[in-house]
Amino acid sequence: MNAYIDEHRDAYGVEPICRVLQVAPSAYRRHAARQRNPELRSARAKRDEWLMPHIERVWQANMQVYGAEKVWKQMNREDIVVARCTVERLMRRLGLEGVRRGKIVRTTTPDTSVPCPLDRVNRQFQADRPNQLWVSDFTYVSTWQGWLYVAFVVDVFARRIVGWRVSTSMTTDFVLDALEQALYDRQPSSEDTLIHHSDRGSQYVSIRYSERLAEADIAPSVGSKGDSYDNALAETINGLYKAELIHRRGPWKTRESVELATLEWVSWFNHQRLMGPLGHIPPAEAEANYYEQLNRQTAVAA
Repeated sequence: MNAYIDEHRDAYGVEPICRVLQVAPSAYRRHAARQRNPELRSARAKRDEWLMPHIERVWQANMQVYGAEKVWKQMNREDIVVARCTVERLMRRLGLEGVRRGKIVRTTTPDTSVPCPLDRVNRQFQADRPNQLWVSDFTYVSTWQGWLYVAFVVDVFARRIVGWRVSTSMTTDFVLDALEQALYDRQPSSEDTLIHHSDRGSQYVSIRYSERLAEADIAPSVGSKGDSYDNALAETINGLYKAELIHRRGPWKTRESVELATLEWVSWFNHQRLMGPLGHIPPAEAEANYYEQLNRQTAVAA
């Protein structure tokens, strides 16, 4: 309303416009005085002006996917004291919003001719330490060059992505490459008693995949047949990947563009993204906290 009066005041005058709009001229004059002298603004207006660049910075720095909750949490981590409702209000003013996750489409193609390992997880996607439980799954991406498939291996303890691969086909080699990256990155030992959990997809229950798990001293686990939650945590990561990167930045032209963007997203996910189940800290920080506490306990015991 003030903007309308600003635009037409020279043509019609302030009082006649205020009379038609049923606005007190004094209210508009206070607005005009604050426009001329920003120091006359309320404390809330001054603080809003200071907060908005910080809110936009946090939103931009996190791939433009955070909603008010995570922007607020990140600002608190930076010792910027602000109420959540204030962040929500100012994000609306700035036109900023978080991504919304879409419907999950399952890609599992079970091979009923191959015997499956036992379900050692039974929907309990929890771990007391790193390298105790990994979950694996893959999803799909449409590009101008055709369909791509993206596999992830996730360490359940801190939801950290420890292996990933992009491929043009859903072969065993494709998911094996993601597993090999995880093995190289984490170097699990036989003392870790690590479990690898997946759905009943033919790639994950294949002989070659099973043999590689056995070579690495990793116990296989496969979700129970007909259970829509048999690999829920891995599907959650797939859903975040699609919502935060693929759907938001598409359409995708080439495999190379998907690989580069996935590399960027995985690095951000592991080192910056705030995870609610971890107490709103990034996966890498959660793991660092675990090892720091373990070292302190070892030092005390010594």
